Amino acid sequence: MSHLTGKKIAFLATDGFEDSELTSPWDAVTQHAATASLVSTESGSITGKKGHEARVDLTTAEAKAADFDGLVLPGGVVNGDTIRLDENAVNLVRDFFAQHKPVGVICHGGWILADADVLKGRTITSFPSLRTDLRNAGATWVDEEVVVDAGLVSSRTPDDLPAFNDKLVEELAEGKHEAQTA
Repeated sequence: MSHLTGKKIAFLATDGFEDSELTSPWDAVTQHAATASLVSTESGSITGKKGHEARVDLTTAEAKAADFDGLVLPGGVVNGDTIRLDENAVNLVRDFFAQHKPVGVICHGGWILADADVLKGRTITSFPSLRTDLRNAGATWVDEEVVVDAGLVSSRTPDDLPAFNDKLVEELAEGKHEAQTA
């Protein structure tokens, strides 16, 4: 259970995140010996839509993709819609893709991928209401429990978390994917 030993994983979220979409992948990567860090638009703490509070480790202005081995983008409508308005967050996401690092995204977390312009030619799933936005950004959208496309792991809802977590850990363990590009 320690095949992520030494890996550092960034979780990018703000207030209104879907609680389980932050906590479940966080538990999955830390149980496999990775170090997880919460990145948000402001310092302090953030609160999920069901009340889970999480301490912010770095702001989006401070975080650098080069300091991490992978990225997780939890969902939640308010979180997904708010985080993509932060230019530093968008640039951070784009940098993970430019550096070929694995990225996991679930539910509404995928909105920021459209703003980061990293979806052309990619296959992805999400909460169904994002389908048109993701297609307009160049992705092929599919309605599946979990989709893996060259280091990009995506799922639809909290119901998909077991499959999402398994594939996320697998892709993080594999490391960089040359086809993962901005």
